[in-house]
Amino acid sequence: MTTWTTCPTPPDIPEAATVLREYMAEMVRRWHGRPERPAEVTEALAEMPSDDLAPPTGLLLLARHDGQLAGCAGLRWRPRWAELTRVYVRPAYRGTGGGAALLAAVEAHARAAGADRIRLDTRADLVEARALYARHGYVEIPAFTGGPYAQHWFEKLLPARVDEAVAPR
Repeated sequence: MTTWTTCPTPPDIPEAATVLREYMAEMVRRWHGRPERPAEVTEALAEMPSDDLAPPTGLLLLARHDGQLAGCAGLRWRPRWAELTRVYVRPAYRGTGGGAALLAAVEAHARAAGADRIRLDTRADLVEARALYARHGYVEIPAFTGGPYAQHWFEKLLPARVDEAVAPR
């Protein structure tokens, strides 16, 4: 039986830096529709750093599949809510429940931190991500951020306890 685990991790340790670079390389590749250039990835990482995904401003979770580094997801703390970012599952592990495991973990961390909702923005070309969010109860909402990469916005209300049911607002 395979297992997924997650663990809060500083974004500047080597494993985190590796998976965050892989995430950004895929974002660059998909945005341009061609193989990424190393300098483009470095530039994108500088333009959109992940250093705030650490206490007190955020959280980075690394995901492991049977002990092997397999993905990540981040949260940025906002007043009463959390912003989801950097959701990534390495290609070799896609289709094995990693996205669901990461969402469940970030939702639990956000709830424990007192957030009443998670919001995110994503791009139109990330159709798999948009489908994942919709399958897990995230609903499209009006824009709450700007920028060239924000094309779809989602929100999920978080009940105070896992067994509570809350209807979307």
